[in-house]
Amino acid sequence: MKVLMFGWEFPPHILGGLGTASYGLTKGLSVQPDMDITFCIPKPWGDEDQSFMKIIGMNSVPIVWRDVDWNYVNSRVGSYMDPQLYYDLRDHIYADFSYMHVNDLGCMEFSGRYPDNLHEEINNYSIVAGVVARQQQFDIIHAHDWLTYPAGIHAKQVSGKPLVIHVHATDFDRSRGNVNPTVYGIEKNGMDYADCIMCVSELTRQTVINHYHQDPAKCFAMHNAVYPLAPELQAIVDQRKPSSERKEKVVTFLGRITMQKGPEYFIEAAKRVLDRTHNVRFCFAGSGDMMNAMIEMAAAYGIADRCHFPGFMKGKQVFECFRDSDVYVMPSVSEPFGISPLEAMQSGVPSIISKQSGCAEILSKCIKVDYWDIDAMADAMYALCMYPSLHEYLQTEGKKEVDGITWEKVGQRIRKLYDETIQKCK
Repeated sequence: MKVLMFGWEFPPHILGGLGTASYGLTKGLSVQPDMDITFCIPKPWGDEDQSFMKIIGMNSVPIVWRDVDWNYVNSRVGSYMDPQLYYDLRDHIYADFSYMHVNDLGCMEFSGRYPDNLHEEINNYSIVAGVVARQQQFDIIHAHDWLTYPAGIHAKQVSGKPLVIHVHATDFDRSRGNVNPTVYGIEKNGMDYADCIMCVSELTRQTVINHYHQDPAKCFAMHNAVYPLAPELQAIVDQRKPSSERKEKVVTFLGRITMQKGPEYFIEAAKRVLDRTHNVRFCFAGSGDMMNAMIEMAAAYGIADRCHFPGFMKGKQVFECFRDSDVYVMPSVSEPFGISPLEAMQSGVPSIISKQSGCAEILSKCIKVDYWDIDAMADAMYALCMYPSLHEYLQTEGKKEVDGITWEKVGQRIRKLYDETIQKCK
């Protein structure tokens, strides 16, 4: 089976959970011997792992007929593209050409990130998607998150192939209900055109059905997973000192410091813990638009000397952070899934997660609290820091549980939905 995927980020260059999930999902699918995946991203950096799929950089796909070095094109895209494909891009296109600017090779330029002109880049990405869809051979289209839905729609229009969209989050999650109408419009249009909608949790599936008015029969919960730690990462977490030998405990928040993630509830709970003991430190590993506010809040509560803000972490830094942590907390107000608790538990860190998260649907060997229940969150933090038996139980059983949640199993479920969607669209 040949799959044309559209994504926005891919390891090692990631800015959030989307890239991590994209990697795990594609690698889990690739275990199937007949699976052939072409993954499109705006701007590859050259160090992505292409051992199990082919990556196309949308910044390397010519979209206008010029004096192009076709040997260069073939080496970057993979097959010869007839120049006539670029004459009629305006026919049945899902894009606004007023934003289109090309370089001397006839290619669009992309930042590879989330720039201020993000909507312009989304639009231009969808234009290039039409070109890619004309020159690649594939059986189904899979578009990850709202940034690539227009690309998926355009690829469907020019190829007639079924479209699967993967809802990793909605604007209802990111904005605490203060939805951006432009983003909502892009999300809903993608869902309306989709033949199959995969949602990272039942929580997200219900949002798609109730707020985007989608047919429940085409919406499916598809929970994320984790990969076994690479040897170099396992070596890092193996350096952990037993919690009983640590004079001070470390409780960690790791993620974007934004209103979706509930960092203020973490601070509130930290204050309650420190009212009972001074033997605990609190780590805010991440960055975001609420970071300064959280620093000021810690200072106002008089706990700034027990709170640390090391900034954004990625790759091995994440697992160094887990190695030095006794407890992980995810107090998200609305979390479509949440891969970081799985990574923490995989690293042997007992975790506290909000009941308002998708991963709460599949995890049982952790402590679950309502994000707004500060007392319950503080009690859970205190208990895991002070009661060795509870800590040891969740450390051991949590790792055992997460080790059984694999991307290969997710890939098998996705393949089943691919087959059903293709059959339904014949």
